[in-house]
Order: sequence, then structure tokens, then C-alpha cells
Amino acid sequence: MKILGLIPTRLGSTRLPSKPLLEINNIPLIIHTYKRAKMSKLLDDVIICCDDIKILNVAKKFKAKAILTSKKHKNGTERIAEGFLKQKKKYDFVVDIQGDEPLLNPKHIDQVIKFHSKNLKTDIILPSLKLKNPNNSNIVKVITDVKDNVIFLSRVKLPLEFKNEFKDHKKHLSIISFTPSALIKFSKFKKTPLEKSEDVELLRALEIGLKMKTLLLKGDSFSVDVLTDFERAVQEFKKDKLFKDYK
Repeated sequence: MKILGLIPTRLGSTRLPSKPLLEINNIPLIIHTYKRAKMSKLLDDVIICCDDIKILNVAKKFKAKAILTSKKHKNGTERIAEGFLKQKKKYDFVVDIQGDEPLLNPKHIDQVIKFHSKNLKTDIILPSLKLKNPNNSNIVKVITDVKDNVIFLSRVKLPLEFKNEFKDHKKHLSIISFTPSALIKFSKFKKTPLEKSEDVELLRALEIGLKMKTLLLKGDSFSVDVLTDFERAVQEFKKDKLFKDYK
């Protein structure tokens, strides 16, 4: 199977300006993500899909593959859809690797790909991790049925716990495997009502009828959304074991 890894990123983050170019150990966040994605054993190629020449130039400086995409995209999934359509090769899966997770575990990428290869009738694989603090609205929670099909995604703490305490909270991990047809179908639809309400792009996939499954992974990962996340990432890198293996 041929697997393409695409890393969407944009310069104009409102919560943390110029986020992709913030540096930890003299390396920008987007390059940390790229180098760790390159450690995957199953990705055939990795490309950064960016919206600004500043990011493109930084990618060139660090010899990372990158392409310039439209500034009009509403989210990362739309951005990688453009990136995918620009490729001349055929791929079985397209893996969306969010550019704001500098502590990404490359083994998680391979686990997602292996799981998708065993669930070929599923359009999207969205991995999850156990979540201790479901009250953080920056973290997207994954709601599933008993067969691990994703039935909803939310920024709020769900379910309501009207009668009993719910102890199985899971968070959305930003390594998402798409079939090419699912990715293209997603990109052709405008924002859907639930997507607009929650500001969670993959709700569009559920609303247009795409089938999505999750697998529960071990370990931890977090996205850098606000300044406190960046400060946490700086501290985590002091004990990170993969940094020394960058090429």
C-alpha cells in the first residue's frame, strides 16, 4: 500500500500568532512535526501544506518538503485535500498530521495506518487517547458506539451525566487517516451546521455520511493551541527521547 502523510499548517493562528514558526531548541514547531512524521515506518512521503511563503521558506531552510496552498481554506482537512490533488502519484490512504503537535509519536502514525488497512470499508480513522480532564474546550472529545464507530465529536464534556458518572472520556488525536475518495468528498461540501456550531471540522464528515472509526492508543500527545500549551511543550522537550534522533 502507498501512504501519503500531509501536514496542514497556517500562519494566522488567532490564539497563538505565527504558531508554526515558534521555536523549541532552535527548531520551529512545524519542523518538529515534520521530522517526527518522517520517523514513521509506513509513510511513503511526508509533505507540509502551508498557506504562507514564510512557512515555505522555513521548510526549505530545513530541507523539508512543502507546497503552498490557498489561504481560503476553512480548516486543515480542506488544505490537505488541495495538497493531495496536486500529487501525481496514487495513494491508498492520506494521513492528516496536524502541524501543531511537536511531540508527535511516529509509532501512533503507524498504528493508525495498520488499523485502517484492516478496516478498508471505513472512510476515516480517527485515533483517540484516554482523557483525564474533559472540561477543556480546546480538546475535542470523541463519542463512540460499542463497535468504536465515531458518532459525535464535541468540545464540551459529554455525555451530560444526568444519572451516572461517565468514566470513558477520550480525546481526538490529530493523526487522521482518510481514503482518498473520503477526503475529496469532504472537501466538496461547505461547512455543515454541527461543524459551524462546535468548530470541529470532522463533524462535517459525519454529517455527510462518511464512516469513521476510532482506535484507542496508549501514551500522550497534545496540540499547541495557546501560550500555556507552548510553554508546556518547551518543558516536555527537556525529557523527550526522540529529539536526538532527528535527521
